[in-house]
Amino acid sequence: MVKSLHPAKRGKMKVIADLEVHSKYARAVSPQMTLPTIAEWADKKGINLVGTGDFTHPIWLRELDASLEEAGSGIYKLKNSQSPSRFLLTSEVSCVYSHKGKGRRIHILVYLSSLEEVRKFNKELTLRGANLFSDGRPIIGLTLAQLTEIALSANPKAILIPAHVWTPWFGFYGDKSGYDSLFEAFGQLEKYIPAVETGLSSDPAMNWRIGELTDKRIVSFSDAHSPQKLGREATVFELAGLSFENIRNAIVGQEGSSIAYTIEFYPEEGKYHYTGHRNCKVVYSPNETRKKGITCPVCGRPLTVGVMSRVEHLASQEIEIETELDEFGVRWIKQKVSGPASLGSGGRPYVMLVPLSEILSEALASGPASQKVLGVYEQLLSSFGTEFAVLLETNAEDIKRIAGDRVAEAIDKVRRGDIVIEPGYDGVFGKVGIWREEEEGQKKEDIDQGTLF
Repeated sequence: MVKSLHPAKRGKMKVIADLEVHSKYARAVSPQMTLPTIAEWADKKGINLVGTGDFTHPIWLRELDASLEEAGSGIYKLKNSQSPSRFLLTSEVSCVYSHKGKGRRIHILVYLSSLEEVRKFNKELTLRGANLFSDGRPIIGLTLAQLTEIALSANPKAILIPAHVWTPWFGFYGDKSGYDSLFEAFGQLEKYIPAVETGLSSDPAMNWRIGELTDKRIVSFSDAHSPQKLGREATVFELAGLSFENIRNAIVGQEGSSIAYTIEFYPEEGKYHYTGHRNCKVVYSPNETRKKGITCPVCGRPLTVGVMSRVEHLASQEIEIETELDEFGVRWIKQKVSGPASLGSGGRPYVMLVPLSEILSEALASGPASQKVLGVYEQLLSSFGTEFAVLLETNAEDIKRIAGDRVAEAIDKVRRGDIVIEPGYDGVFGKVGIWREEEEGQKKEDIDQGTLF
């Protein structure tokens, strides 16, 4: 039985990590994304290791230099702070260029182990014409292969991971400007790309269908633009000790450290899961896309091809998955290993969750940022420690005691996957329904009948 947040093997430690975040200097990002606030919310969520984000931005880099101090090899902490959260030096770069007759727009994560390496990396980007002041996630007119060479020159053990790989607009496999294979983009440097990041609109099972990912790791992070969104996806590492080297070992698949599991957004809730046009209110499932094509019947322009359809287009293998419930009723999913064709990343389980604020919002019929929801959120954290502890390892009866029957039932339904989601498409997030209409109708009938006696 897979247990949520189960103790690590002897001599190992479990580290919940969110290594794709942005600072207040990136476009469309909350001004609250400062180091103290990121640390505060990482502690609330139960995240042990969080990315700094945006180390390419000169002003943010000065803040990193002034506010962080080393807390291990390649690991940092806030100066003069009691926060247990630790930081890894991370950034996300937007490579925009033309290759093989097609315009490419790809986001890629870069992790380095020291501020000195970051300065060396940034200096080379500037020499190549990059305006690093323009955005926390800078637009660079370099190919992915060129960026990889620059990162490896700053540190031969730099970690590079294509971000939200299926997003139509900026994902590596995205329909609009992506690639069909890693080798097509990176050539001989493909061996230095150890993993891909799922993004909100895909889950590991969808990625397992891509043959070239057999020997790659699959990671998940939040891409948070506000502190409340931290940890909506995360990766749980099992490490010999918290260090850049051990994080790297886990991601590249070296013995001694590993990825234990990932925590996933329901992919249907992602804003590019299905094909469609938001302005025309056209939404197609993969089956409908195959039958109707990708021309909008309303405006006649091409539809935005959804992640699910793009996965089916590139998939080279079918996989079987199996699910099981742990002692808390949490549904874990993993590849059903059968024979020599089993995938390198397939044995690792993952769990799909809905953020606690969204669950409380529906259970309490109040906005996720309302005082009513925030009050219950803080009550639960005060009682059980962190958001992940509430969602993954707290008994439903204990939740009921603090927050009432409806909240406990809502969390239980999310854990078991007993929810309804209207899939997202063309930039529109999917809508989660914890109770089906007929369930709500039955509840109302039960309440009405009860008033008669």
